[in-house]
Amino acid sequence: MITIDALSVQFGGTTLFSDVSFSINETDKIALMGKNGAGKSTLLKIIAGENKPSTGSISSPKGTVIAYLPQHLLTHDNATVFEETSKAFEGIFKMKAEIDALNEELTVRTDYESDEYYKIIEKVSELSEKFYSIEEINYEAEVEKVLVGIGFTREDFHRPTSEFSGGWRMRIELAKILLQKPDLILLDEPTNHMDIESIQWLEDFLINSAKAVMVISHDRAFVDNITTRTIEVTMGRIYDYKAKYSHYLELRKDRRAHQQKAYDEQQKMIAENMEFIERFKGTYSKTLQVQSRVKMLEKLDLVEVDEVDTSALRLKFPLAPRSGQYPVVVEALTKNYGDHTVFNNANMVIERGQKVAFVGKNGEGKSTMVKAIMSEIDFEGKMELGHNVKIGYFAQNQAAMLDEDITVFETIDRIAEGDIRTQIKNILGAFMFSGDDTTKKVKVLSGGEKTRLAMIKLLLEPVNLLILDEPTNHLDMKTKDIIKDALNAFDGTLVLVSHDRDFLDGLVTKVFEFGNKRVKEHFEGIKGFLEIKKIENLREIERK
Repeated sequence: MITIDALSVQFGGTTLFSDVSFSINETDKIALMGKNGAGKSTLLKIIAGENKPSTGSISSPKGTVIAYLPQHLLTHDNATVFEETSKAFEGIFKMKAEIDALNEELTVRTDYESDEYYKIIEKVSELSEKFYSIEEINYEAEVEKVLVGIGFTREDFHRPTSEFSGGWRMRIELAKILLQKPDLILLDEPTNHMDIESIQWLEDFLINSAKAVMVISHDRAFVDNITTRTIEVTMGRIYDYKAKYSHYLELRKDRRAHQQKAYDEQQKMIAENMEFIERFKGTYSKTLQVQSRVKMLEKLDLVEVDEVDTSALRLKFPLAPRSGQYPVVVEALTKNYGDHTVFNNANMVIERGQKVAFVGKNGEGKSTMVKAIMSEIDFEGKMELGHNVKIGYFAQNQAAMLDEDITVFETIDRIAEGDIRTQIKNILGAFMFSGDDTTKKVKVLSGGEKTRLAMIKLLLEPVNLLILDEPTNHLDMKTKDIIKDALNAFDGTLVLVSHDRDFLDGLVTKVFEFGNKRVKEHFEGIKGFLEIKKIENLREIERK
């Protein structure tokens, strides 16, 4: 359907990738993978027509519609949510308006034999054929269905988009894309600002209703659920696997093992020949053999081994004083903002050493409960922290709280204590700060880099109650795995507010669900909770 042919991209003398070729078929569901900086987002923008390659071309059949959702959006806030989303059908509405205007013109013109009259008839016929070939749609119902699916309430429909955060405006853009029913949907980190239920709705849509999809995502469960093909961008090349992400990891491991074996064998052969050349280069009887081996080495195609994560660093939290048996006790807690009740009569007990998740739709009170635990807001009811509790808190805007005028190394050096001071460079390296990166000022870092730095800072503080509010946004899978291992080894109490199912799986043993002004306790991990929720949703449908 869409052909990418001999694509190359150079930036200031540096080649990002070269001679990249592949095709996207009509129903392909593709994960675009690779480390940060490999060129994934650049490749997506080129396919979308947002950027131009240095060389190469993109070709597709006439009339192919490609829709692109970037990581960061610049939106105009001059419409309501419903009005902005309805712009997905703007082209159809304009077509209908043009047909009506042309028909009106035909009723008032009397030059029936003129060329202009015939041109108008031809234009009306062409537009009408195109317009009436479009499946009859109840546009308002379609807009409503998609908006509710990705997390908006009907009360939100007539609110101006300016009242919503960047994450919610991204959902509006996503809704417009889904309503256009394009031939290819390009998504760059679409789940970063979505709750679990909205992600599941998006998964179902992409699997059952979308045509071709190409996605960049650090949400492993999301990628595994929706894709059947993985394209890896690495060292300026691509590798194309007809496999979902988890299977691709195994295939990639095998590929790199074969590369390493071939590399080792070639290096041994080169060393043997170099030794022969050095030994006999002044010997007359061996001159031809020496020259032959020199020429052979000059023509040799060197085997390359793709980038491998050789970091085996295991992060360990500093020991903190032991807390009381119940670090958090909540009884009959109610929080109102004016006439709006966030939750009513909430009860919660978190024991020492437990790892729990706060989940639920956005706006249902997860972050509000965290603020209550942190004593940052007023509330009705009782909230007690246990004996000797020391809280470490990672907020959604934690990166913005860093000192921007010091370097990456200084940020960590100022809080590191004891033996950990000797490992600062290793720790920074594990979070992909190496070489010159460690001497950069914080102010020049990207959003994702600041998030990583803020996470390192928190991991090194001696605390026994760790509260993380959406910690995995902007983190790649390698970094998330490092943090997950560290949290599993953490012997304190953990509260996680997250929509990342893969990150929560195997980490939390209890789930507190926020919704309908209530807090409901589930004594299962995230997989068990999601299975229960799907059953409950089916029952809701049956009741309706």
